[in-house]
Amino acid sequence: MEQRMKPHAPSCAKRLRLQGDAAGQTALEIAQIIHEHCSVSQLRAHRLARGLTQKEAAEGVRSLGPRLGEHAPKADAIRLGHWESGRHHPRPQAIALLCEFYECGPGELGFEATGAPPRAALTNDLVPMVASRAVQGHGATESDRLAASVDAARRAVDRTLAAATVSSGQLDLLDEQVLWARQQYVYTPPGPMLTVLLRHLGDIENLAADRQPAAVQVRLSELTAMLATLIADALMKLGELDRSQAWYGTARHAADDSGNTELRARVRAQAAMLPFYYGPLSAAVALARDARMICRGRPTATGAFAAAAEARALAKLGDSKGAEAALRYAAGMFDQVGSHGEDDAFSFPERRFLLYRSGTLTALGRTVEARKVQAQALALYPAETGIDPTLLSLEAAICLAREHSPAEACELAGSVFLRVVPAHRTPIVEERARDVIHALPAAVRGSRAARELREILELPPGQT
Repeated sequence: MEQRMKPHAPSCAKRLRLQGDAAGQTALEIAQIIHEHCSVSQLRAHRLARGLTQKEAAEGVRSLGPRLGEHAPKADAIRLGHWESGRHHPRPQAIALLCEFYECGPGELGFEATGAPPRAALTNDLVPMVASRAVQGHGATESDRLAASVDAARRAVDRTLAAATVSSGQLDLLDEQVLWARQQYVYTPPGPMLTVLLRHLGDIENLAADRQPAAVQVRLSELTAMLATLIADALMKLGELDRSQAWYGTARHAADDSGNTELRARVRAQAAMLPFYYGPLSAAVALARDARMICRGRPTATGAFAAAAEARALAKLGDSKGAEAALRYAAGMFDQVGSHGEDDAFSFPERRFLLYRSGTLTALGRTVEARKVQAQALALYPAETGIDPTLLSLEAAICLAREHSPAEACELAGSVFLRVVPAHRTPIVEERARDVIHALPAAVRGSRAARELREILELPPGQT
């Protein structure tokens, strides 16, 4: 018997679809490539070639069905998944709608033109029918026939639930792997971390591609949202802004799919970082405020994080009144929940709260207060960590620039930038260092100290 190869992860099909689109290939051509390369059914390949989820494809097929009246097939995501995996075979009416939806013939979807199901599918479909007819043949009442149908339906549902491919042990292992990645992310440079995150995400998507019980599917969506958020953040640090924005969109989609309120808010608060650093600031405010509204005033670390992010963005926009109100709200929320989970990218410890307070005060021009907060925060960071201490030190340099100490500001910014290990010396650090020059009075931006800082920022990676 020929051994069937294990289907590739959905990310592989996505790559082939994007390559095909760029090359001007038709959806039919892309589907055939995905079918052959990724070892998936032709039906699934057609969906993947169009970048659709099972839910989206099922809704599209179902929208074509009303004209069939009572004979319209019951197309939903679960049933479509069974058709794609070969667990069940669609009726001829369903095949006709699938052909219309994907604009191709039955053979191109992997079905014979007659729509005749394979023997195994016939056996599955005939079991409840035979049971029902046996009851009818013995003079059964309408109540007996209904009972037989109910029992047959229950057995079919039980078989579907038993088809899950994720054990509790696998799920626990995935939880451990993602937690480890969240902890490593705190101090690992974004470049190497991307490889780790993408590998874990591939493992999860291989499982999520098949039908799972609701509780398992929710957890897989949660893990997907966490990893997608970290991938987006890493891409932002590397200056890959378009890709970062796209991954933040994926993270929000996965978080919304999970229904986890805390995670939905957290992803949006984190997504506010991209427009905060690269604009538009109004988008940063909107995302942070949306996250805070999702929390609905509940005392959570995410609520404090969202309010602090909103305060920092409002301050940078020049809305001092709004920024101060949001910062007070964040401080009150943080006092209620306290600091916890310092070695976790999804936590909001005291040092990170102080980082946001520092950014807010610096943008508001309250430099004396800001420098006190910066010193307090820097004392809380361990020796092995990411770029947060660098950002705090660069904010201290911005404060010096605004206090009319240009030489000292440029010297501090230059020494801080050179101390950053090359793998962490990413575009986001460079941009923050350039903010020091922008904060200098216009009359001294051409000074010797400013020129030396510009020269340092132009150094190739790894050179000091």
